[in-house]
Amino acid sequence: MPETALLLKLLFTSEPLSIQVHPDDAFARSIGLSNGKTEAWYILSAVAGAKVAVGLDYLCSLAELRTAITDGSIANIVHWYPVHRGDVIFIPAGTIHAIGAGIVLAEIQQHSDTTFRLFDYGRQRELHIENAVAVATVGPRQPQSPPERWSDARLVLTVNPYFALEQIDLAPGSVWTIGAPEETWLLAIEGHAELGPTKLSPGDAVFLQADHANIKAGADGLKALLAYIGPTMNPDALTERSAANYIPRPSTNVPLVPTSPGHAAPEQPEAPNCQS
Repeated sequence: MPETALLLKLLFTSEPLSIQVHPDDAFARSIGLSNGKTEAWYILSAVAGAKVAVGLDYLCSLAELRTAITDGSIANIVHWYPVHRGDVIFIPAGTIHAIGAGIVLAEIQQHSDTTFRLFDYGRQRELHIENAVAVATVGPRQPQSPPERWSDARLVLTVNPYFALEQIDLAPGSVWTIGAPEETWLLAIEGHAELGPTKLSPGDAVFLQADHANIKAGADGLKALLAYIGPTMNPDALTERSAANYIPRPSTNVPLVPTSPGHAAPEQPEAPNCQS
């Protein structure tokens, strides 16, 4: 698979992940990295009472943030939100955030593993205080635009300078063409489908680039996430076709890359990716 601008991950949390923040492009490049990390989460499942932290409870100064990281009180001033299946959370670079226990989520993000830790629940790993203070937005999260219904089959979850994320809902037996002029990721979350020669089940993902492929929803339909390069949505990302003329068309330029939860690389609480 070619080098990509985006990454698609599945994360499974049995205990809380660290409180952390990611740099924007400008800061990342100032320390020799290619880009920052803006991301979005789609909650696939969550136990009762599961929460994520996004932003702080109140606006504070950089000096107060540094003190809160140093003495551990940062854990008491991040703002926790309950989450449920189907929730979408947008995390712009600079947003202090954390994922609680008991959550399975899909994450679409800029291609970067750069994470600055602010708090790690006593796991004795390095904190990145100065870098975290330099990049963090020291206040509550910004309001998030609600999902927008584009069509019966397409729900636009978030569009930003780096990527667009949609939820697509394909009726049983319906046939569609996925148009992918730039890199495009599809993750099946409910139901089944055939995409070219590839059988899709929940947890399977495929990658397309500079191409298009036909997809036929199974007898139980298909709900999936569709992500591609921003800053605008692609009106031709999904086009309905006649089922009577369906021909399984494989990708021609970039091979399909099926993935499953067994092949995905979940971020474990013990060792999240980190660069300082």
